[in-house]
Amino acid sequence: MATTCFYFQVHQPWRLRRYRIFDIGKRSDYFSDDSESNLNNARVLQKVARKSYLPTNELMLHLLNRHPEFAVSYSLSGVLIEQLKEFAPEVLDSFKKLVDTGRAEILSETYHHSLSFLYSPKEFRHQVGMHRDLIRVTFGVTPTVFRNTELIYSNDLAREVESLGYDAVLSEGADHILGWRSPGYIYNPPKSKIKVLLKNYRLSDDVAFRFSSRDWTEYPLTSEKYASWLDAASATSDYIGLFMDYETFGEHQWEDTGIFKFLEALPAAVLRYPGARFGTPSQVAHEFSSVAELNVPHPISWADTERDLSAWRSNEIQASALDRIYALENSILLTADSEIISDWRRLQTSDHFYYMCTKWFADGDVHAYFN
Repeated sequence: MATTCFYFQVHQPWRLRRYRIFDIGKRSDYFSDDSESNLNNARVLQKVARKSYLPTNELMLHLLNRHPEFAVSYSLSGVLIEQLKEFAPEVLDSFKKLVDTGRAEILSETYHHSLSFLYSPKEFRHQVGMHRDLIRVTFGVTPTVFRNTELIYSNDLAREVESLGYDAVLSEGADHILGWRSPGYIYNPPKSKIKVLLKNYRLSDDVAFRFSSRDWTEYPLTSEKYASWLDAASATSDYIGLFMDYETFGEHQWEDTGIFKFLEALPAAVLRYPGARFGTPSQVAHEFSSVAELNVPHPISWADTERDLSAWRSNEIQASALDRIYALENSILLTADSEIISDWRRLQTSDHFYYMCTKWFADGDVHAYFN
């Protein structure tokens, strides 16, 4: 059986307050701190912590202690870690306990979960460095694998990440890029040796999106059934990249769907198959060699059915806002004002531009909710 590689994105933005036209030039508190607002950062984070982060971390620690073969990986955005320190330090402590097992790997990303690589390579490098330093201080580890915001990836991104010293980078296993090839093998970009690990989006989305759908022909999904699918996929895979948001557990898929019982039973169900094992991205990259070049000249992502950048810049509102925020870079940095610079970087978080999306097609229900 192929190596099962779990990766979870853990992120919450600093949410914006209701900032009206009359506030321009008068107020610089851009982020919600109104205790009565549904956008209140502390309230949102503590709700997600209660429903998702704390129970899932407790279960993951139990599974890591119960199954020596089990392993997981995470990337925690810098803006999330800021909020955990302020509003939910017990969650951060629970992540530290996972890392202390030696089988929960932390990956690098941009500190502010931004689209900076697409607009300012200088700012991108700065945010990657900020995040790497934060992870080193917080968890005592130095990541060797990189995951860009929302799995945005291209040949240029891979080469830039390689120049920063990373051994591997994650990407979406998009059909229009892979063609007939399998996402279950390691690839490398043209003229680069960095290893590219791909998401198996079908098997990942079976859990992240379809798990509780009663209209799905495979409902209900049991751990035994899912393990059999992983085994079947092993015929054309060295590893199976199961990449998803951590909020899948308890927030996107509520506890009453049975998602926690499914997760608790999954490692044992997988390990019943001969040769079954789990591995972190760095372990997979170390164990397996690249089988071929993978040419991705234009950026892809893990968002929506298109797997492109349209979730963040498909309309004029998004394009204008993104162009403007990065056009301010030199002026902002010249102020040398740490508060202004911090606000500017928090405003780069990709969620703000995602909320501006006006797509109402296959993914319309998602964009209607996160809007």
